[in-house]
Amino acid sequence: MATALTAVYALHLVFGALWTGSVVFFTYSYLPVASRGDVSVGVLESATSKLTTVSRAGASLQLLTGAVLASPMGVATTAAYWSSTTGYLVVAMVVLWLALAALTEMAASRLRDGLDVDKVRSPARDASTLLRAASVVAVLLLVDAGLLVAGV
Repeated sequence: MATALTAVYALHLVFGALWTGSVVFFTYSYLPVASRGDVSVGVLESATSKLTTVSRAGASLQLLTGAVLASPMGVATTAAYWSSTTGYLVVAMVVLWLALAALTEMAASRLRDGLDVDKVRSPARDASTLLRAASVVAVLLLVDAGLLVAGV
């Protein structure tokens, strides 16, 4: 059981880092280039598709592995979520996880809407606020994870 739990921890952390990292990378490295119009519609469409794939896979795996991890952390009962620091951090993580998934999906939708009419700059600008908010949420998720790992 310890080996299985270790594998679940590893999956949870790796995919959480991949998901949050891809959102932050896309926002701060790729989106400014698209806003200037320095990429083609095809390139932005491909990058948006990959961001969406990573986001959906990350969200799904975080949900599955997080459910497995909640029990060993001592927050398997509803009452435990509202009576301990660990429980509050887990609840905060779920809320942040939902926010990151929603913000990323909304931003990708805005990008795809513009790409459908062969535009690059305006969809990138339209999605920038959502992606910046998603990046802040991603960093908060990593801070929350660090607090959980530290046993705060």
